[in-house]
Amino acid sequence: MKTTQQGRRGFLKSASIGALTLTSILNGCRNKNTSTPTSKGTSLDSPKGKMTYRTDPHTGEKVSLLGFDMMKLPTQNNDSPSDSNAPIDQERVNQLVDYALDHGVNLYATSPAYCNGQSETATGNALSRHPRNSYLLSTQLSNFNPATWSRKASQEMFRKSLKCLQTEYVDYLFLHEVGMGDDPLKVFNKRYIENGILDWLVEQRKKGIIKHLGFSFHGDISLFDLLLQWHDEGKYHFDCVLIELNYLEWDYANEINPRNTDARYLYGELEKRQIPAFVMEPLLGGCLASLPQSVAMELKRKDSQKSITSWAFRYAGTRSGILSVLSDLTYMEQLKDALLSYCPLVPLSESEMRFLHKDIAEEMVGFEAIPCIDCKYCMPCPYGLDIPAIFTHYNKMKNEGRIPVFSQDKDYARYRREFLIGYNRSVPSLRQADHCIGCGECVGHCPQRIAIPQEMKKIDRFVEKLKQGMS
Repeated sequence: MKTTQQGRRGFLKSASIGALTLTSILNGCRNKNTSTPTSKGTSLDSPKGKMTYRTDPHTGEKVSLLGFDMMKLPTQNNDSPSDSNAPIDQERVNQLVDYALDHGVNLYATSPAYCNGQSETATGNALSRHPRNSYLLSTQLSNFNPATWSRKASQEMFRKSLKCLQTEYVDYLFLHEVGMGDDPLKVFNKRYIENGILDWLVEQRKKGIIKHLGFSFHGDISLFDLLLQWHDEGKYHFDCVLIELNYLEWDYANEINPRNTDARYLYGELEKRQIPAFVMEPLLGGCLASLPQSVAMELKRKDSQKSITSWAFRYAGTRSGILSVLSDLTYMEQLKDALLSYCPLVPLSESEMRFLHKDIAEEMVGFEAIPCIDCKYCMPCPYGLDIPAIFTHYNKMKNEGRIPVFSQDKDYARYRREFLIGYNRSVPSLRQADHCIGCGECVGHCPQRIAIPQEMKKIDRFVEKLKQGMS
């Protein structure tokens, strides 16, 4: 029987505050100076030649179960890795790609929207040093801006992708963020139907310039269902679909955000049609790598030899209909940790799946963090805010049970000081929440449908109270 929302919140709050401090298992992958923990006595380096592969049912091609998502690449601004304006550190990207290829990762996924427009070029520079038949390339048609909705502009975007990636073809092309906007069907029609771009992309598939055509989904389920109806009717054939899937969003995506759809439904509909699923956000923007203390302790009690992230990685890859799990691998320790889960994959047992669904996900769903996945689609802010960094700091303090709430609490003064000092270190003063004017430019780009201006106002008010010493 499920506990109530209030009961889960109360349990998590008391357990988080009262629990003993965990060490590196709670640090997650957000800090580049934090090594990802491994099982006791286990080397972080995974063995070569052990990668688990899935077979693409359309081509028989082997696809690495771990895919390298090039959405968050290392920058030259080491002190602020979340700075989307900083130039990409190409040498470090090359090192990551070389290591990944050497350990069997053959799928690399990018988009014109990633890394403030720098990802495709960095990806092309890194991969072009290797034979083209040694890797698979995925990119997206990211024509979010109405200025790119014309046939010519969308075609130019795709051709630019090929140029930046230094390739004559892409293995997987996704229509980016289907389901977004206040009127998703209207937006979809403007982006892909009225301009004839979807038909044009189908022609590119026939020519072999695109090997597989699919869409990535966020948001309005009616559009997801419509596209699958078109697939069933033969109007458009989709070779693959990219969905969010992790053990929290399997049953609780809608509770985290009312406009999202549970992964159980999305995956089930694709499985019925034998459409291969690609997975994004296996760690839910790092949230499943940096868990509330009480939840992390439950995972360690279940199996002290497994890392916190390995539970999420193995969960994302266990179902047979999943072709590849795309993970952000900004730092070498993140890459090595992910490889340990897929070289080879040890699928979760039925009892382990039940444990994650019932004992872990049910506890976490009532925890009132902001559902930001740090994708940076909201950036750049026209007024200079570092929106992801603001949310990341708030969520970190929330997840660790160190939000200063009541001035009479014995730890209030310490938590207040930690929050303010950490906030100023994480986010430069000119990029903090108090500079939000509520323009709403960011809202339409957020795949999680976060009411960003409202959240900024709440955080700003909270920070001001802390500065004044108010409860």
